[in-house]
Amino acid sequence: MKLLAVVIALVLATAGCGSAASPSPRQDGSPVPVTRPTPAATGDAPMPSPSETSSFPIPSSVDRDFADSDEMRRQRDQLVDSYIAPRVTDARVIAAMRAVPRHSFVPTQWLGAAYSDHPLPIGHGQTISQPSLVAMMTELLRLDEGDRVLEIGTSSGYQAAILGELTPEVYSVEIIPELAGIARVVLDRLGYGDVRIDRRDGYFGWEEHAPYDAIIVTAAPDHLPAPLVAQLDPDGGRLVIPIGPVGDVQVLWLVTRRGDEVAMERVLEVRFVPLTREEG
Repeated sequence: MKLLAVVIALVLATAGCGSAASPSPRQDGSPVPVTRPTPAATGDAPMPSPSETSSFPIPSSVDRDFADSDEMRRQRDQLVDSYIAPRVTDARVIAAMRAVPRHSFVPTQWLGAAYSDHPLPIGHGQTISQPSLVAMMTELLRLDEGDRVLEIGTSSGYQAAILGELTPEVYSVEIIPELAGIARVVLDRLGYGDVRIDRRDGYFGWEEHAPYDAIIVTAAPDHLPAPLVAQLDPDGGRLVIPIGPVGDVQVLWLVTRRGDEVAMERVLEVRFVPLTREEG
C-alpha cells in the first residue's frame, strides 16, 4: 500500500451521506472460538434479539436458506482457499470467512452463486459485497477481541456477521428500513444477536456508542465524513472507507486518527454504490 503524505487536522463540526452496499452485481452467478446456536432451515419465526430496536420493522419471514449443508461448507472452503487466503494473512479473518454462511445472507434465487467471488443483488438497489473485498477491508481494521466497531451500511448483514466473529462489540446502521429488518432476522437466526442495528443516516455514524476502535463504510461518499472521524478513538482509531464520485472508480482509504490529526493511507481502487442520504 502506498502511504499518502497527507496529515489533516480533525474537523469536529457536524456535516451533512447513509448506508448501503458494495460493488455492482453480476448476474453470473488462531481465532477465539464462538459458540452459535444451530439455526433452523427456514426463514420463518425469527428468534428475539437482545439488541433489537424499534427503529425499523421486523419481518415475520425472510427469503433466506439457513441450512448449512456439507456441500455449502465445501463451497465456502473452496471460496476461501481460492480467493481469500491468497489476499489476506490474518488467520482470524480467514477463519471468520470460513465460519459465516454467506448463502444465508442472499435471496434464495442466488443460492447457486453464493460462494462465487462476486457481489450479488439483495433488493432495494443494493448488493452483498464481493467476499474477497469483505475480507480485505476487515483485515485493514486490525480488530482485537473486545474492540468496538461501527459498520456504516448493514445491507445484507454479512459484513456484520464477519465482524461478530472477531469481536462482540459490533454496531451497524442502515438507512433502508426493509434491509435493516431482514438483516436483523438473519443475524438472530445465525446466532449474531449481539450485533446491534439501528436505522439512521450513516453519514452521522452512531454517536451514542462512540468512540469506536474501528469504523467500516460499505458505500462511497464523495468526501471524508467529519462525524465519522470525530467518532474514532483518538488513540489510533481506524476507518476503512471508499471515497469518490458516483458512477466512477473510487479509492479505498485507511484513515487513522491520533488526537486531532488524521493520516490517510491509499489502499486500492474500488467501485461502490453511493452513500445514501436521508432525504430533506
